[in-house]
Amino acid sequence: MVKGLYDNRLNTNIAGLKMKTPITTASGTFGFGLEFTDFLDLEKVGAVTTKGTTLEPRAGNKGQRAVETPAGMLNCIGLENPGSDYFLKETLPELKKYKVPVIVNIAGSSPEEYGELAAKLDVKGVDALEINISCPNVKHGGIAFGTCPESAAEVVEQVKKNTSKVVITKLSPNVTSVTEMALAVEAAGTDAISLINTLIGVKIDIHRQKPVLGNITGGLSGPCVRPVAVKMCYDVAQVVKVPIIGMGGIMNAEDAIEFFLAGASAVAVGTANFVDPTIAETICHGILEYMDDHKIKKLSDMIGAALPEGKLPTK
Repeated sequence: MVKGLYDNRLNTNIAGLKMKTPITTASGTFGFGLEFTDFLDLEKVGAVTTKGTTLEPRAGNKGQRAVETPAGMLNCIGLENPGSDYFLKETLPELKKYKVPVIVNIAGSSPEEYGELAAKLDVKGVDALEINISCPNVKHGGIAFGTCPESAAEVVEQVKKNTSKVVITKLSPNVTSVTEMALAVEAAGTDAISLINTLIGVKIDIHRQKPVLGNITGGLSGPCVRPVAVKMCYDVAQVVKVPIIGMGGIMNAEDAIEFFLAGASAVAVGTANFVDPTIAETICHGILEYMDDHKIKKLSDMIGAALPEGKLPTK
C-alpha cells in the first residue's frame, strides 16, 4: 500500500542536494515555479528547476515560438526571461517561502559570462545551478558549448570557480558522442549531470511552404524523444561517477522508472507539465506503487538496476 508522498523511500541525493522526492521540473516548462502554485503545491516536488536565466533580460525569438508535433512539441522560445536582477529581487524571495530546493538554470554567451552569473546567484535560497551548455559560444563563431568537450569544460570550470552551490551540467543530445561530453564535464568538476536537452527539429507548413517557427529550427521534446533520452542516460551512467538527473519525454511513473533503472538518481518532468500541471505529484504516487509491487525498499535499490553490471560505477 502507498504510504504517502513524503515516504522516505523516495529520498534522493544529488551531490549534496537533498530531495524528498526524485522529481524536479525541467527548465523552461515550469516557468519559475510560482506560475504553477494555483495547481500544485511546490513542496510536493523534490526541487523546482527554473527556466533559463541570463545576466540581462532577454526578449526571446520573434515569430511563432511553439508548435505541436506527433507525440511531442517544438519550441524556439529563445531564453526569454527578465534577467538575473529581477530574479534575485522579485522571484527568489517568493520561492524562498516554500520548503523546496531551487535549481536555477543559467545561460550565457561566453565562459566568463557564465562565471559572472554563477557568482551573482551564489546566494541563500539558490541550492544548485544547472548549466545550459546548448547556448552558442559567441567567441567561437556561434558553435554551441554543448557540442565541444573543451568549450563545455571551460564553462564548467568558470561556474565552479564562482559558486559554492551544487553544479549540474545539462547535456545536449545533438552531439556525436554524449559520453565524451559527459566525461569532459565530469573532469572539469561538475557535481552532477542532467540529460537530455531537446533534439533539433523543423516543422514546415505545407500550405505556406515555409517553416512554422520564427527561428526555423526548434527544440523537440515530449514522449517522442524518450527512447533517445533513456539510451543516452544508460550510456552515460556507465562511464561517469557523478549522479545523473534524467529527462526527456517523461509522462508517467513508468517513464520515470525507466530512467532510474538506466542509472538516473532523479528525473525532471518537462512537456508533461503542459498537459497536467500536477503530474509531478502523480508520478511520485506511481513510483511508490511500483516499489510496493516489486518489494523495493528504497529508491536507490533500483538506480542502475538495468545496467550491464546491474549497478552504477563505483564512486
